[in-house]
Amino acid sequence: MRLLSKAVLFVLFLAGFTATCLAQKPECFPEEVIPENMFPSVRLETSMGDIVVELDRLRAPVSSNNFLRYVLDKKYDNTIFHRVMPGFVVQGGGYTEALEERELYAPIINESGNGLKNMPMTIAMARFDDPHSATNQFYFNVAANASLDPNPKSWGYAVFGQVISGQDVVEAISTVDTGYSEGLDASDVPLAPVKLLSATVLEEPH
Repeated sequence: MRLLSKAVLFVLFLAGFTATCLAQKPECFPEEVIPENMFPSVRLETSMGDIVVELDRLRAPVSSNNFLRYVLDKKYDNTIFHRVMPGFVVQGGGYTEALEERELYAPIINESGNGLKNMPMTIAMARFDDPHSATNQFYFNVAANASLDPNPKSWGYAVFGQVISGQDVVEAISTVDTGYSEGLDASDVPLAPVKLLSATVLEEPH
């Protein structure tokens, strides 16, 4: 009998981990907030223009529902894009303009093995080194970032949707001037805050 490849084993492990999570720890899977729409759209009103993302709850249900939970609870309103790296990513969702951290819900499981890739204008979950540490921070890919995808030896960063309107806004944000922020101890922070004013689930597909 032919042995399963490492890639297949990785996918099977992810499926088993998800099943275990759902069976033993219901709290790690956010409540489904829009069960009638597998591909809901969310408008992000920013200080540089609007961005509309379409979420893929079919292939990334945990990540999408987690994002929707923060949106519906208004946890993204009046936050900033605190990390901007030209030709790489634009990251936000975690801090206010005063660099105060927003309330977090429990971390979610990593869905990077769902087949969605870190391609330009996709949205994905940011996390720490722990693969299952994603909470409220997300990022937009502004390039093809294959290094963020999973491989048989390591977890990747879970993509859960794509930008369907406002790609020019994402591009514009990715080119703002950045510098060092003592509050975040990081050197890729916009010098002039780029604000996420509000996030709203659209009632009808955009």
